[in-house]
Amino acid sequence: MKNPNDPKPRYDYRDHYFPGTEDLASDELRIIALGTGMPLVRRSQASASFLVQLGNGDNFIFDMGSHAAANLASLEIPFNQLTKVFLGHLHIDHVGDLGELWICGWLGARTRPLEVWGPSGDLPEYGTAAFIKNLKKTLAWDYRTRTGSVPEAGGQLIAHEFDFSKPGVIYEENGVTIKSFPAIHISDGAVSFRLEWNDRTIVYSSDTNPNKWFLEYARDADIVIHESFMTANTLVRRRGFEPHVAEMVATKYHTSPAQAGKVFNVVKPRLAVAYHFFNDLDTKYEVLEEIRTTYDGPLTLAEDMVVWNVTPDEIIVRQAAVADNVWPAQTKEDAAVFPTLKRGPQVVPSQWIRDGLLEFDSNMSITNHPASSD
Repeated sequence: MKNPNDPKPRYDYRDHYFPGTEDLASDELRIIALGTGMPLVRRSQASASFLVQLGNGDNFIFDMGSHAAANLASLEIPFNQLTKVFLGHLHIDHVGDLGELWICGWLGARTRPLEVWGPSGDLPEYGTAAFIKNLKKTLAWDYRTRTGSVPEAGGQLIAHEFDFSKPGVIYEENGVTIKSFPAIHISDGAVSFRLEWNDRTIVYSSDTNPNKWFLEYARDADIVIHESFMTANTLVRRRGFEPHVAEMVATKYHTSPAQAGKVFNVVKPRLAVAYHFFNDLDTKYEVLEEIRTTYDGPLTLAEDMVVWNVTPDEIIVRQAAVADNVWPAQTKEDAAVFPTLKRGPQVVPSQWIRDGLLEFDSNMSITNHPASSD
């Protein structure tokens, strides 16, 4: 139903979502699954990452797992619009492509800092601030060799660490409120998130065991995204786990499908989304069957590049149709900054390295090395 006062058009949604062809209505949000898999990297599923886009123009990334950056790039969103990342915890399958987003977004015409919100740990060295500091150290050579040839501000990586143990607001701007609350996942320092905007609410578990905080903060949500690990039976059958180990992994380190279904049944979202399992023909039906033992409501078993459009009236679920061979998306204003840079790289190789440089004349003949005379 179209709101006559809506300044943006509401679409009769196409069967697939084609990036760049659908503006969001002012009361609408869109979620895109950038990664739905696990630490075991494979081409069909990137690791955990979800993009939330709001009708006010804001974009938020929740987790940035390994290989998710390529899926994000395929949406052809200018990197200046992708500057806010929220990390649920610091496992590689939730942060593995943060360095890619930082450096390559900078090269892709981001002229603003990349900001990262994430939890503290039980010790300072295990918190988000330490992680970001050490990521900068790890990529110091890369960063140093870019300075001067790309806008300085776009290379800034800013950490906003918050106390993981205290539920509350960690972000509030432009009508958007994001709350964090403790999650239970192997060690101290894991959280889940609740985003509220314009009477729309999205809750994202990241990784967690079922817990009392989630039942409190996930109620009355439009979409609840909760991990639903592979079944213990799948771990035994496909990975050779001993049954007691499979049960521990599926129900103690993670949330089993039956447990996830029970959580969905209690918090009652408009739509439940289960993620964090290998979504294969021989595994997804086991996940679905087990969820359905405890939950019979609306449900999506997440796959990479699934799109959810959320309006007051309906939730549309589709797949994104994207190109593989995309170039970095940039606005004309962003791109115009690069030709204005005059300094060039701030570092140069040592003289003996520069002495090894081959020089060419207009005929592409090497002019400064005897062995090249032929």
